Amino acid sequence: MSAALVAALVGYGSTIALVLAAATAVGATPAQTVSWVFAVCLAKAAGSAYLSWSQKMPVVLAWSTPGAALIAASSGHAMGGAVAAFILAGGLIFLTGLIGPLGRLIGMIPKGIAAAMLGGVLLPFCLKVPAQAVALPSVVAPIIAVFLIVRLWNPAFAVLAALGTGLALSWGMSPPMLTFALPALTFIVPVFDLHSLIGLGLPLFLVTMASQNLPGFAVLQAAGYTPPVRPALIVTGGLSALAALFGAHTVNMAAITAAICLGDEVHPDPAQRWKVGLAYGFFWLLLGLAGPMILAALVTLPPEVMATVVGLALLNALIGALSTAFTDPTDRFAAAATVIVSASGFAALGIGAAFWGLCAGLVIYASERVIRRSQGDR
Repeated sequence: MSAALVAALVGYGSTIALVLAAATAVGATPAQTVSWVFAVCLAKAAGSAYLSWSQKMPVVLAWSTPGAALIAASSGHAMGGAVAAFILAGGLIFLTGLIGPLGRLIGMIPKGIAAAMLGGVLLPFCLKVPAQAVALPSVVAPIIAVFLIVRLWNPAFAVLAALGTGLALSWGMSPPMLTFALPALTFIVPVFDLHSLIGLGLPLFLVTMASQNLPGFAVLQAAGYTPPVRPALIVTGGLSALAALFGAHTVNMAAITAAICLGDEVHPDPAQRWKVGLAYGFFWLLLGLAGPMILAALVTLPPEVMATVVGLALLNALIGALSTAFTDPTDRFAAAATVIVSASGFAALGIGAAFWGLCAGLVIYASERVIRRSQGDR
């Protein structure tokens, strides 16, 4: 129970600000934002409990943090178009689990190029942190200091501590009056247009697969379990497509929070650790029910605090993405081009920078491979 509670709190508190930024970017109303958070919490709770029970291993889910960053960095998408993109991303994840060749096709995308696209999406958020420290030093500087200190002790709690510091300093001696109210699901009619489907839905699918599902499966395997790849993709994809009708973006395999639920302290018998998934699902249900009150508290924060927390929350993901992107010396130019285009905010034909960054990287990657192969034949 304690491991499940810690994992749920870390997963929620460290990235909820990013989900709010994503909702703002696509023009979600307050009611749609509440529905978004409630629906994604329900999907995570149901998926974690079902997969853990059916597979008899601790399978815990998370919302797509890189996906939320991608959405927050997008522009020109209305909520209806975003919902259609979320449905497409969930449907493609479902089909990847259902159809083997599709999964192999996605696997052909070089890992470094996919990581570079993610790095380009995350970089602008992290670059905003120094500017916030100048704009509101009395609050932002202590947040950064707490983050750095706690990170030395426990990186998993660093962002949660930073968020708590921001709340305490922003509210001061007069915290806002908060009342508990049950959340409601709001059905949102999807608007299917190529601008949102290609510019948002396809990159969302790719970053979720490459940056969340694959590491999540690797964490399970490292803990001695055989990852249930096909059932997990089918369940998470189906739940994502369903929850998208109520505004939620994708759910996927957890990695960092999964590691919290896999240790010996959870249960000495690895065969019994699957029960942590039931407790994890229960706590996410509670967090979903408390969503309106939590969101009401967060929207009172100054924008500088929110931007700082988001940037700090994405630092580890940025480090991982750039490390992977530039691992292979022969592919670094293609990776650099992918990062630059993806981070530029460039848009053409109504399609955002992440898609064009991926295209640029793949073209350069393929052309360099062809040239090296032809030179080798000589």
